[in-house]
Order: sequence, then structure tokens, then C-alpha cells
Amino acid sequence: MQEIKDRAASIAGLALERDAIYLYDRLAAIEKDPQRRTAFESIAASERRHAAIWEAKLTSLGEQVPPAARPSWRVRQIVLLARLFGTRAVSDAVKALEGFEESVYGSHREVPEMHEIAKDEAKHAEIWKGLDQSVRGKGSSAHRAAVTETQAREPWHRSGGGGTLRAAIFGVSDGLVSNAALVLGIAGATSGGDGSFVVLAGVAGLLAGAISMAAGEYVSMRSQTEVLARQIELERAELEAMPEEEEKEIAAIYRGRGFGEEEAAKIAKQLMADPKVALETLVREELGLDPEELGSPWGASIGSFLAFALGAFVPLLPFLLLTGGTALAVSIGLTSLALFAVGASVSLLTGRSALYSGARQLLIGIAAAGITYLIGSLIGVNV
Repeated sequence: MQEIKDRAASIAGLALERDAIYLYDRLAAIEKDPQRRTAFESIAASERRHAAIWEAKLTSLGEQVPPAARPSWRVRQIVLLARLFGTRAVSDAVKALEGFEESVYGSHREVPEMHEIAKDEAKHAEIWKGLDQSVRGKGSSAHRAAVTETQAREPWHRSGGGGTLRAAIFGVSDGLVSNAALVLGIAGATSGGDGSFVVLAGVAGLLAGAISMAAGEYVSMRSQTEVLARQIELERAELEAMPEEEEKEIAAIYRGRGFGEEEAAKIAKQLMADPKVALETLVREELGLDPEELGSPWGASIGSFLAFALGAFVPLLPFLLLTGGTALAVSIGLTSLALFAVGASVSLLTGRSALYSGARQLLIGIAAAGITYLIGSLIGVNV
């Protein structure tokens, strides 16, 4: 029984590592920044060592090493998005993939090879943490080392602030579902789709929804940044007025994370030597905030408008080009494909099966549009 379990773990592990090799090789080839490219190349080399471990394990079990298969759909989509938008845009998706890999390995911790791989995975987490910090321009090298030592080792466990990919996917999803329901509801009310009514409703729904989303996102982000900026200013004032007390707070934070009394005091003194670094540390540790990630209200607003409008345009497009029942049928088909595609895209972030996520999104969209179409058909309109 154990041999069967080891064989299954080895085959699954080898497949995961081959996917990771393909992913990081492609990211390294795409990346222009030398630091990030070197980091990706380093992780790819590590994944090759892991693949060799699994190949050796299979050989020791008397199994033939399977030939390399085509990379998974999820990995191919991440690479495609990286080519289109850059490697930073897919950071959340890559971290989610790392988290999925960790969860799979976690179910086979009794396999001896897991220990060596686990050490490398911890290094991958540190590399990603360093990349994230370099993008945000975090303080001194001493500060980065201290943060890396004391923060969580697995960045893929964190939900992240507002990843570009995440916001785009869910913005498109909102526009797609809401306008599909509106357009098909009007089509039902006009007995198969009077083009002028449907187009009018669809355009109105697109603009109203996109503007509402943009305005709501702007107000939300502006309010959030003002609140967070105020908290940071209060922390800055305390640091200037009571530096000794704040130094003690930093030392207490590191003692709570397992550092000895002297070591924690030394770290606190080093951080206090640079007021900016000391403030960042206090803001992160006491308030749970990242002063470099407060977000741009205008950027969030424009992004929400465009994402919603893109999704909302899909069910409307056939009624701009076609008429009657043909437009309705094409709209239903095109919307269904788009719903499934958006749902499958969500799997890049959640780690779930693309088929499951796509089918779930499709069913939700069908339910929303179906209900409004039925209500529209029952109510009808007098033209």
C-alpha cells in the first residue's frame, strides 16, 4: 500500500514540477528586469532539482519515468497573460499556483523526499517576498532581511490587496452577468428581441453599470486611502514624539515572533536608525497596513469602468449586428462562452479546476439571465 502511495505521489509531484519548470522558464524569458529574471531562473533551476528527485524516486520503485506531457491549461494561460501584460500582472496567479503545489505536497508529507523539497519551497517564498518588496521599494536591505525573517513564509497564503488580474476578472464578470440579465430580460419582454429596445437597454445598462462601478470604486478607494493615510500620520507623529517608546514597541513585536531579548532590541535599534523604515515597520506590524499599497482611486475607478464595460458589451454585441431571433440566439451563445471563460479564468487565482469554475459561472449566469428573460416574457410591453 505504501509503495502505491509513493508511486502516486511521485507521478503527481513530477507533473507539478514539470509545470513549474515550464512556467518559470517562460517567465524568465519574458521578464525584462534583470533582478526578476534572475529570480525566475533560480526558481526554475530549483524545480529541475525537484523533478530529478521524483524521477529518481520512480526509478527506485521500478517505474518508467513518463515522458513530459503538455503543460496544464492553467500554466499555459498564466504564460499567455504574462506575455500580454507582463509578469507582474500574473503574480497573484503564480503565487496561487505555488500554494496549490504546497497543498498537494502537504498530503504526502510522510514521503522522505518531501523534506528537501519543502526547504526549497520556503526559499521560493523568500524570493517572492523579495520581489514584492523590490517592486514597492522597501527601505534598507537590513529592513528587508528583518521583514523576510519575521513575516509569514508563504506569500501565496495571503489574499493580496488588489491584484490587477483579480480586479479585471471580477469586473468583467459583473458586467457580463448584469447586462446579460438585462438584455435577455428586455428581449423576453419584446417577444424575441426588438432590436431598438434591446440595444437601448443594453447601452443604458452598460453605461449605467460601468459609471456606477467607477464612481463606487473611486469613493471607496478615496475613503480607504484617506483613513489609512490618517492612521499612518498618527503613527508618524507618535514616532517623532516618543521614539523610545516606539523602539520598545518594535522590540516587543520581534520578541513576540520568537526573537531573544537582545536580538529583538538590536533589530529595533537598527530599524529606528532610519525613521522611514521604522515607520513602515510600525505601520505594517501594528496596523497591518502597507504604506506603499494604499492604491490609486483614479486607477481603480478607470479599471473598474473598463472591465465592467468589456463584460457588458458581450451580450449586447449581437443585437448591434443582427436582428430578431438570430441576434437573441447568438447573444445567448456568445454570453455562455464568455461566462465559462471568465469562470475558468477565476481558477487561475483560486486553484480550483477550470472546468468546475467555468461551469459554476455559466450556471450562475444562466440562472440570472433565465429568470429575467422569463419575467420579461410574462410581463411583456406595449409598443
